[in-house]
Amino acid sequence: MPRISARVRILLWLLLVLTAAPVVVAATTRGVLMRDVDQHISQMLEQETGEFEHFFDRGRDPETGEPFRDPERLLKVFLERQYADPDEELLGLIERPRSNDPRDFVQRREMRIPKPLMDDQDAQHKIFTSSRSTGSLDRGSAGELRWAKVTIEAEPRAAFVVAFHPQREREEVNEVFWLLTAISGVSLIFTAGVGWLIAGRILKPVRLVRTTAAELTEQDLTRRIPMHGSQDRDDIAALAATFNAMLDRLESAFAAQRDFVDDAGHELRTPITIVRGHLELMGDDPAEREETIRLVTDELDRMSRIVEDLLLLAKAERPDFTTPEPVQLAELTADVYVKVRTLGDRDWVLDEVADAEVRIDPQRITQAMVQLAQNAVQHTAPGQRIRVGSRLRADGIELYVADHGPGVQPQDAAVIFDRFRRGTARRGARGGGAGLGLAIVKAIAEAHRGHVDLTPTEGGGATFTLVLPEERP
Repeated sequence: MPRISARVRILLWLLLVLTAAPVVVAATTRGVLMRDVDQHISQMLEQETGEFEHFFDRGRDPETGEPFRDPERLLKVFLERQYADPDEELLGLIERPRSNDPRDFVQRREMRIPKPLMDDQDAQHKIFTSSRSTGSLDRGSAGELRWAKVTIEAEPRAAFVVAFHPQREREEVNEVFWLLTAISGVSLIFTAGVGWLIAGRILKPVRLVRTTAAELTEQDLTRRIPMHGSQDRDDIAALAATFNAMLDRLESAFAAQRDFVDDAGHELRTPITIVRGHLELMGDDPAEREETIRLVTDELDRMSRIVEDLLLLAKAERPDFTTPEPVQLAELTADVYVKVRTLGDRDWVLDEVADAEVRIDPQRITQAMVQLAQNAVQHTAPGQRIRVGSRLRADGIELYVADHGPGVQPQDAAVIFDRFRRGTARRGARGGGAGLGLAIVKAIAEAHRGHVDLTPTEGGGATFTLVLPEERP
């Protein structure tokens, strides 16, 4: 099935609506005019028969001054005083001797009627013998005839007949209908041309979006869509702005991905190089072989930790990374304190403890707090104080680890939460971490719709705080 562009679809829907509206208007107009024609004919028939009935009841013969006694004389006098409207016939019908067929006595009519009732004996007979006082007669090619009559019960039996031929007035209505249709058709063609141009102009940014999207590659994400107009008032400008913002995010994401791959490769390349170098230089001396195996095992363990951390960070992007459940915050804080005391010979202090029940993932929060405590151990000396605690705040909860080490340099504070970033001035570094620990802490906090704060500890040192929104079960 061939693809139909949005421009063509818009134009087709526009033409459908614009076609339906004039057709409905023209058909409604025709119906209204036809109804008016029928009402006009009915009024004329009623008026003519009413005038005859009035004359029949109160009229006087102008020669004798007496009421009419002869139907033929009555019809003659009345019809001599009448003038038929266009498309109208006024007839006096008198029954023929020894027959039920009428003979037309006199008429007043417009000569332009193609086949008048006067020349149609069959139609005269049907009307004269009908038990109804008004009706419609279809005469085939001669056209429709609307009629009304007033029967005169006398000898001979007679009738006054008003016949109206509606063909001309209905043809005028049809002419109006076809004129409206023709005007609508011309307007439709003009509207289609204008709509085609306007749709093309409106959809131009959409085509630019499609073209730009088709030209984007992983290596080139620099293309942007030019914006015209204010995005607050123009939906198309807002679409272009949204698409450009998406491209900015994609470019940043791809750049971060490339940096992540480069950094991961660099971090994994170092232990691989160390392992390979030691294995290549390993001799036959048992002591040397034992030392080489120890170094290789240590490097392999470090590689394993890096891979596990990378997998954990990759899983942090998934919606099921955390499984919140009702947790007693005081109990969780105490459990964390008990677990971190084994990380190093430090002056561990259980500081504030918040008493509340909240919805969090206890395993992930414990993992983040242990990572923060491990980070504090790496940057403090034996015997230095490290405080662990939790507290409530107006819009959530806080869990923190505060150390009294050298603190974090200002230039490092902005980068230490990034992957494989350990800052330019490490604070008394002990150990060879890959720079993923604080990135994991940040991912766990953001998975809880929170964040990590870094503030100086009073008296020296650094305080890392998990700030989480309070979700009561």
